[in-house]
Amino acid sequence: QVQLVDSGGGSVQTGGSLSLACEPTIDIGSSYCFGWFRQTPTKEREAVGFIYGRSSRTNFADSVKGRFTISKDNAMNTLYLQMNSLKPEDTAMYYCAADPSWYKVVWQTSNFWGRGTQVTVSS
Repeated sequence: QVQLVDSGGGSVQTGGSLSLACEPTIDIGSSYCFGWFRQTPTKEREAVGFIYGRSSRTNFADSVKGRFTISKDNAMNTLYLQMNSLKPEDTAMYYCAADPSWYKVVWQTSNFWGRGTQVTVSS
């Protein structure tokens, strides 16, 4: 069965960058859709962005648009989230999710989730 391993979190100062990765433990092919989400103790989990399997089209939340980039390495079936110009508001636990159905990813009902990786941005 599919397991997702998300990694790359850490602590950075405002304006810094981090790159997160989400790696399935088995080869799931190129048809899976991926999403990145984040959650804090005071906010419910929210979508950061998505990349769709076949088209590789991406979609981002307004709060991160222009600063974050999602990409996928089809050879490795690995998802990446490049985060630039980080702000304290970006501090959260970040989770990746994947599913063959795009709507399950968008509506946070994916069958497969990572355990989460913490991102902390300080002033």
